[in-house]
Amino acid sequence: MPSEPVFEAAAPAVSRLAATVAVLRDGPQGTEVLLVRRAERAGDRHAGAFVFPGGTVEPGDRALHGLCDGLDDAEASRRLGVPGHGLDAYVAAIRECFEEAGLLIARDADGRLLQAEALGPDGLGALRRAAAQGAQGLAAACRRLGLRLAPDRLGYQAHWLTPTGLPKRFDTRFFVTVAPPGQSALHDDGETVAHRWMPIAQALREAEALQLANPTRHTLRALARWPDAQAAVDAAHAQPRVALIQPFIGLDDGGPRPVMPHEPAYAEVARLDPLGRGTASARIRPGEPVWLSPRILRLTAPNPGLMTGPGTNSYFVGDPGANRWLLVDPGPADPAHVEALQRHAPGPLIAVLATHTHRDHSPAAAAIARAAGVPVLGRRPGHPDGQDIDFAPDREPADGERLRPGPGTTLVLRHTPGHASNHLCVLLEEERTLFTGDHVMQGSTVVINPPDGDMAAYLASLQALRQEPLDWLAPGHGFLIGRPAEVIDALIGHRLRREAKVLAALGPLPQPLAGLVAQVYDDVPADRYGLAQRSLLAHLLKLQSEGRALDAGTVGWRVA
Repeated sequence: MPSEPVFEAAAPAVSRLAATVAVLRDGPQGTEVLLVRRAERAGDRHAGAFVFPGGTVEPGDRALHGLCDGLDDAEASRRLGVPGHGLDAYVAAIRECFEEAGLLIARDADGRLLQAEALGPDGLGALRRAAAQGAQGLAAACRRLGLRLAPDRLGYQAHWLTPTGLPKRFDTRFFVTVAPPGQSALHDDGETVAHRWMPIAQALREAEALQLANPTRHTLRALARWPDAQAAVDAAHAQPRVALIQPFIGLDDGGPRPVMPHEPAYAEVARLDPLGRGTASARIRPGEPVWLSPRILRLTAPNPGLMTGPGTNSYFVGDPGANRWLLVDPGPADPAHVEALQRHAPGPLIAVLATHTHRDHSPAAAAIARAAGVPVLGRRPGHPDGQDIDFAPDREPADGERLRPGPGTTLVLRHTPGHASNHLCVLLEEERTLFTGDHVMQGSTVVINPPDGDMAAYLASLQALRQEPLDWLAPGHGFLIGRPAEVIDALIGHRLRREAKVLAALGPLPQPLAGLVAQVYDDVPADRYGLAQRSLLAHLLKLQSEGRALDAGTVGWRVA
């Protein structure tokens, strides 16, 4: 029996507010970015790395609000999504850029962008010496010279929060701006010991040598999409909302690493290791038991592939107090997998349930149930093609049937036809977690393969699940999935957009499936057209049932 899981609540985040700015200019090889090299200092995990100019927000930065031109605190706070004092971050970015890189984003007394010659001999040098005294020194110098800071020149690009578990954490706003004309960059020989203007593409190619941090790389990739410096700044200004990016520390083959929000493991790692101790795996390893909660233990079969991802997930779901468990999706009849399920079972089984009878989900049911002396639950398929024809359930559950492994655990079975006519999903009510089998997969849509697969039924099942109060999806392949409502909405939207492409491709003359698939699935690799053609047929059959498409026999399909 595997050891009992330990689950901890996340400690309140402790982080320092910071701001940084990517300064851009147009060069002969494309848009260039200014990078400054941090000094070597003990305890600085980014010592020696090239970074954007930036640093922590200081209390004195608020004193510079009255010297800002073109952006007030109310608008700055609205852009940053904070209740107030948002202008502090803009000011800190301008101040740090001046202190570390010698570039002052400001306007002169006539409202023109500041150029070095407007200040006379050693003008910028005098300002830098004043800035070395902090925000108050810079404020005094700006008042004396009639300068106004120009936060409106900064586009709000990104928002990063350092992962939990690190000794120093920062809540950092990333800005982007065009280099002020007529000014030359100059590192301060204190916090920064060198500076380089580099084409963005070159900086990304040399990211390892430059020791670029993860947020720096991601920001550069985003900025590289635009044709010139001003276009990148305009795009930042035009963003309606900037989402927080908070990596979590996950354990990979090479050790702990940041797991990004777009990665499949993100939601699961954040749930299992909120304190950032590097104990949650960022990779699914077949045969390795993973406690997802005190009620859920996952074990993945060693059958990775195009259709199965990292392998088929088997879930022990139960009541730890009563120590009674249901096995959801026993998986393939692979001897090593069957042995692993028996060895890692957290306690006595009450039943084995197959969400559906595709060959990667149900064949191990008979062996597991026979050894444990428990019944097999599941529905027989409506069509034999591609099915586990040996599946012989002791009972076929009804839609809405409830199972109680113990007083603290309630499982509700939902009939969700579409991917397969006999498909079931299992809702763990106490944790608002839905075991989705293949009805919802991670990272891709499922193949709807007629005659057993039915597109109309699939969409109707998704709509029904959309009404369930869900916090988590536990798919048949992949990691736990968060934000179920968004995921289900995205799946429905994707299918309807694909359907619209089918209708647009149909004409008055019949077209064969092979010709239609290249038009409708022009966004997938050609070597997957065979699979895509099955889902295309499912779309066409749905449209035919609605009177919008017509099967013309051997010559193909046309609009009705």
